[in-house]
Amino acid sequence: MTIARTTTGTATRIGVRLAVVAALAAGGTVHAQLYIDGYRYIHAIGVMFLIQAAASLALAALLLVSPPAGMPVTLRVPAAGVALGALIGFGASRTTGVFGFTERGLQPSPQALLSVLAELTVLALLAPPLLRTLTAGWSARARKAAARSGTER
Repeated sequence: MTIARTTTGTATRIGVRLAVVAALAAGGTVHAQLYIDGYRYIHAIGVMFLIQAAASLALAALLLVSPPAGMPVTLRVPAAGVALGALIGFGASRTTGVFGFTERGLQPSPQALLSVLAELTVLALLAPPLLRTLTAGWSARARKAAARSGTER
């Protein structure tokens, strides 16, 4: 029973890691393609697309070659940050604009939709383990604080 559960857990972790890698790589590839196809000529925006592509692809590569025990928090947090940053930029470019640059709807098509789906996938896959890590840290600190205050009375 324990061996089967461990194997299933390992398979699930590997599957989630590969899905995160694929989603990061997809988002990075979309940003790289848009950069090459003309966004590089848009003041400030071009550089942001290049940085987004480089960061996404680098994090995907690092997650792919990181130790098999699990995704290190030192890679999960930046990966989630890159995905969240892309979504914030996407939203801003369709509302207030970014450095005077605005777009409408899901244009350019299909890249806008592919990028949004990739970034949402990264966040959906990384949010649960990140929240568990954060709440475990908070719980441990709360227990220590409670123990200290109990002994000081």
